[in-house]
Amino acid sequence: MNASSSEILTQGLTVKLEADLDKNFGETIAREAHGEKLFGCIQCGNCSAACPLSVWMDYTPRKVIAMVRAGFKQEVLSNRTVWLCASCYQCTVECPKGIKITDVMYALKREAIENKIYPKNFPVPILARTFYSEVKRTGRINEIFLLTNYYLRYNIFKMLGYASLGVRLFMKRRLSLFEKGMTNRKEFRSMLNQ
Repeated sequence: MNASSSEILTQGLTVKLEADLDKNFGETIAREAHGEKLFGCIQCGNCSAACPLSVWMDYTPRKVIAMVRAGFKQEVLSNRTVWLCASCYQCTVECPKGIKITDVMYALKREAIENKIYPKNFPVPILARTFYSEVKRTGRINEIFLLTNYYLRYNIFKMLGYASLGVRLFMKRRLSLFEKGMTNRKEFRSMLNQ
């Protein structure tokens, strides 16, 4: 087995060389998340202990912070951790250094979407991207258009499984075929692009 110059395989583990790390990744995320305190993390683990979803994450919030600071951009953005964050702010509340960890997770989500780096066939980033594009297009959400676009991007066969539910909701007037939209869409889009 040939190992590339950037990765060395050791007993099934991939070792990343320092030359392959993105040295500016930590500063970029800190700037986006207003997280100037990011580099003051003492790795106490309170964020991971407080997180109700950390047991399902690839990396705990504490490890994500360490990886962001070290420059492991590809590894951080391609895992499921940032997408599983429930935005409960429990990690932020428990942080003794006042790091806004939830804001860091949001910055990582934005960075992952911009760079098109996220777990393949994982529904959360697909839904986030679809939701954003629908809001940007009309200024509001129409559930039928949102879910149709989502399932066309994610898995059209799953959409067929929900068709009967959609019909029942439509018959009870819980879903609308008509978009209400906004009157000042151009101004709204310019605000989103800032």
